[in-house]
Amino acid sequence: MRVKVKSWWPWPWGGDDDDVEPDQKPDLNPVLLVPGIGGSILHAVSEKGHKERIWVRLFAADHEFRAKLFSVYDPLTGKTNSLDKNTTIEVPDDRSGLYSCDILDPAVIFRMDDVYYFHDLITQMTEWGYEEGTTLFGFGYDFRQSNRLSEHMEKFKTKLQDMYKASGGKKVDIISHSMGGILVKSFLALHHDFFEQYVNSWIAVAAPFQGAPGFIMDCLLTGVEFVKGWQRQLFVAKWSMHQLLIECPSVYELMASRDFPWMDPPELRLWRKGEANSETSSVLERYGPDDYLEVMSAALRGNTMNFNGATIPTPMNTEILKWAEKTRLLLEVAELPASVKFFNIVGTSYDTPFHTCYGSKENPIEQLTDILALEADFSFVEGDGTVPIESSMADGLNAEMRIGIPGDHRGILNDERLFRLLKHFLKVGDPDPFYNPVLDFVVLPRWNVEVELELDAEERSETWQLIVSEDGKQHDHCVTAITPGLQNDPVLKAW
Repeated sequence: MRVKVKSWWPWPWGGDDDDVEPDQKPDLNPVLLVPGIGGSILHAVSEKGHKERIWVRLFAADHEFRAKLFSVYDPLTGKTNSLDKNTTIEVPDDRSGLYSCDILDPAVIFRMDDVYYFHDLITQMTEWGYEEGTTLFGFGYDFRQSNRLSEHMEKFKTKLQDMYKASGGKKVDIISHSMGGILVKSFLALHHDFFEQYVNSWIAVAAPFQGAPGFIMDCLLTGVEFVKGWQRQLFVAKWSMHQLLIECPSVYELMASRDFPWMDPPELRLWRKGEANSETSSVLERYGPDDYLEVMSAALRGNTMNFNGATIPTPMNTEILKWAEKTRLLLEVAELPASVKFFNIVGTSYDTPFHTCYGSKENPIEQLTDILALEADFSFVEGDGTVPIESSMADGLNAEMRIGIPGDHRGILNDERLFRLLKHFLKVGDPDPFYNPVLDFVVLPRWNVEVELELDAEERSETWQLIVSEDGKQHDHCVTAITPGLQNDPVLKAW
């Protein structure tokens, strides 16, 4: 017998919105949104108090970036400070912290997904009943700095306390994205008891728990473009980004963990020119996690930054490497309190840089310094385009659920499937006992569906075909053979 589901639910939660009184506010825990690297607005503040948005801006971006945000690391404080002594960098705290991680360039008059950071999620959550300043907050931060910087940790502690008070004594649900997950885990490791006292749940999205091997290695060697296509002409140049990132502890903290048991350890691969008397004109050299730092350091040994006419040496910073290694050791000892629920959502289905190669068999490099002017050739693994699944899944915590959804590292924040999962994990509205978050569909009970039956005398079982839709159209998928009466079994598999 073939059963075809005729109806579908756009949101997999039961209940009728018409049953809710207009003045009735939902009983919600406060939620804190924690962005990742590059996900917070930064203001440059002059000695006279004049504020200028320096990140993100799409016009005159590169010039102002170089003038106000070029930085050097101070090993005595563990901080990265702007080279412009007359400028300090601040993160705006308007709208209870949400302004800094909503639309990163509020001056943009047309939609650009690259700068619409938490905007769609904030919009969605307000529709669910969350209110800014009462049950919805943001935590922007200076992403140049270390994730465990004491200033960050103290501000995070204050934010949790303020949210607890504003919501009338309710514990906080945290939603972190990307490197924001490393900041939250650092806080957990350093302030375990405080975390237990003020946090109800933590949902990590696309977190690089064991690093982002290919992406970060190339960032440190050649820079990165956050905006692609013609729009990159409006934004910060790739090499300008490189000169900043080489002095940022946060970036070093995202390098591949050397202690993690990778199935295939990430490598730096170089096509080098063969010896003069060699039979081959080029040879492929491979360097694993125990060796490639030395090669990267050699390639960056002569790297310099030009600031106001002065040439400043900016090699690979060994002091930051030491700091980052201590951060990695700290993250390994973090333990989740038994009272806190942790959910790990990872992006899948995208080619993600893993092994990084420079040069080619036909065009080998002669000097290691040649790497800085080359485009990397990556070997890819499964992930979100930035963070491999192997890294994002390895949170080292007692998770309630680890679940992957198709989505790229940044775009996943605008994904309807993510919204459904968040609404389910946050327990917004009346729970639907028929929603399966792993498979992301609703198994409808028989009394709620219209069916068409196709009988076959030779059939020995029933086959249910669930038609699920995200856009209002019918899509035939999620097909499985089951025994009558087991349609709610959680072990159902989807194709």
